[in-house]
Amino acid sequence: MNFGVIGYGYWGPNIVRNLASLEDSRVLAIADASPTARKRAQKAYPEIHVTSDASEVTSSPEIDVVAVITPVWTHYELAKAALENGKHVFVEKPFTSNTAQGEDLINLARRKNLKIMVDHTFLFTGAVKKISQLMDEGTLGKLYYYDSTRVNLGLFQHDINVLWDLAPHDLSIMDHLINGSPEAVVATGQNHLNGHEDVAYMTLYFPEKVIAHVNVNWLSPVKVRTTLIGGEKRMLVWNDLEADEKVKVYDKGVDIRNREGVYELLVNYRSGDMWSPQLEQVEALKQELTYFVDCISSGEEPFNNGCAGLRVVKMLEAATESLRQKGTLVYL
Repeated sequence: MNFGVIGYGYWGPNIVRNLASLEDSRVLAIADASPTARKRAQKAYPEIHVTSDASEVTSSPEIDVVAVITPVWTHYELAKAALENGKHVFVEKPFTSNTAQGEDLINLARRKNLKIMVDHTFLFTGAVKKISQLMDEGTLGKLYYYDSTRVNLGLFQHDINVLWDLAPHDLSIMDHLINGSPEAVVATGQNHLNGHEDVAYMTLYFPEKVIAHVNVNWLSPVKVRTTLIGGEKRMLVWNDLEADEKVKVYDKGVDIRNREGVYELLVNYRSGDMWSPQLEQVEALKQELTYFVDCISSGEEPFNNGCAGLRVVKMLEAATESLRQKGTLVYL
């Protein structure tokens, strides 16, 4: 399967490297507007055609799949051009700048019987696979809350705020793990340096009293990548920066039993063992791209398709509206 890659900045080289390592794929062209990026690409892959013109990639009759690894405001036009020319599309997160763009691309792909995959790489990590398995097996019991922190110093973006930059990781994971969609969103934040919010907090309300919270920040003195998932039976901590034991399951919780009398409650605090399940050691991006090639070959619809990407964009749009109104509740 022949790929063309548009964008060779921060993430593009990882896409090209992984595609080049797959048996069933090869990269025929790389496009980037930056002369520096093109020079790096040509030096690393002298056998691949490198161009400044993205339309060479989207219109080439030899290319089957176009990977769009560019700023979010360019995704719609580039993906649309690729789909109109009969190419399957792999798009960096977030999928599009707004809901209308995402819906248009999804409908276009359906009409042309083409696949869209949104690059939600974390869904292919050993950690998320294991957490998904544990939740499906009922290890945590009824879900209470999902709490994630993704903070660091930089990298500041000049076209989007910290929510659109960092939160898609956590929202895509949350969307994958939690059954059902959020009913409402509240977001607060503040900009300090370049006009875009660099600190933000997002709360999502799900049915069945499930609540989720996302903390993203470009101004943290330390890098933190931690997710807490609390259930009726057990609680889970995922620290993605841990070399070993990234996921830990705690047999801790609270049991409440009613006694006679409306106002009398017995509360028991339960504290049991902690264990760290073994995780699959994989390069997530390679697994994701392999899966996309397989989906195209078999006709299977990827679970991280355009619809999954659109759900994340809808949450981000609602959060942006709430942010502009200083934390107003916005219904989805």
